[in-house]
Amino acid sequence: MTAQIPVLDSRIVDLTTPLSPSTPVVPVPEPFAPTAALSFTPVSDFDEHGPGWSWSDITLGEHAGTHVDAPRHWISGRDGRSIDQIPPERLVGPVAVLDRTAEVAENPGYLVTADDLERWEAEHGRMQPGTWLLVRTGWSARGEDAERFLNGNVWPGLTLKAAKWLAAHPHLSGYGVEAIGIDGLGAGPEAGDAEDDPGAFGPGHYYLLGSDKYGLTSLRNLDMLPATGAWIVVAPLPLVGGTAGPARVFAFVPDGGEGE
Repeated sequence: MTAQIPVLDSRIVDLTTPLSPSTPVVPVPEPFAPTAALSFTPVSDFDEHGPGWSWSDITLGEHAGTHVDAPRHWISGRDGRSIDQIPPERLVGPVAVLDRTAEVAENPGYLVTADDLERWEAEHGRMQPGTWLLVRTGWSARGEDAERFLNGNVWPGLTLKAAKWLAAHPHLSGYGVEAIGIDGLGAGPEAGDAEDDPGAFGPGHYYLLGSDKYGLTSLRNLDMLPATGAWIVVAPLPLVGGTAGPARVFAFVPDGGEGE
């Protein structure tokens, strides 16, 4: 990667959702097992267990809050990289922002299409090497209300064709969203698709993670980013063998770059 992050001439935008015990996790129906939300177990708090310090143990699912999905999270990438094996240079790169706020306001289950992606490149040019494509939907406005954020298991996602388009893009490192997961639960085969396509359920997970590209969820402040020109730093916990890592995510926006 020959381009440089314009650190000195940029403002820093935090794209991370604050993580607390009330932060929702992906709802998983029975008989499947859900992941854990954040919880704290105090160890000491300036007391007889530690008179000069306070600290706690935590329980936290890999996929809670703002986090990065590694390839081995999904069956299509099960032999791929775990979160600690993702090269650092894949976690820093230029940002492309696709705005679908109006569409999601009309249809909360809106699925990004391959046509959406092709039109973005026709307007803004080919995505650069190492790009993270972030989809702005306005969904993060629901982030402080778990019921609205989960919305009866209806949130924006990707069509099967869009997932395949992204998986085939030679310059894409990752795909980020404001919702709790990169796939909406309403995704499925489109007209002309084979009903038995293995990616029909969870197309983003299946095709992106299966092609060594990464998912990034529960983002905020995407309205503060321009369509192009910003850079992202994605910093997941390097959990050895992990299928994901809770992350702090920052964007560097050059002076003069404004959100849409």
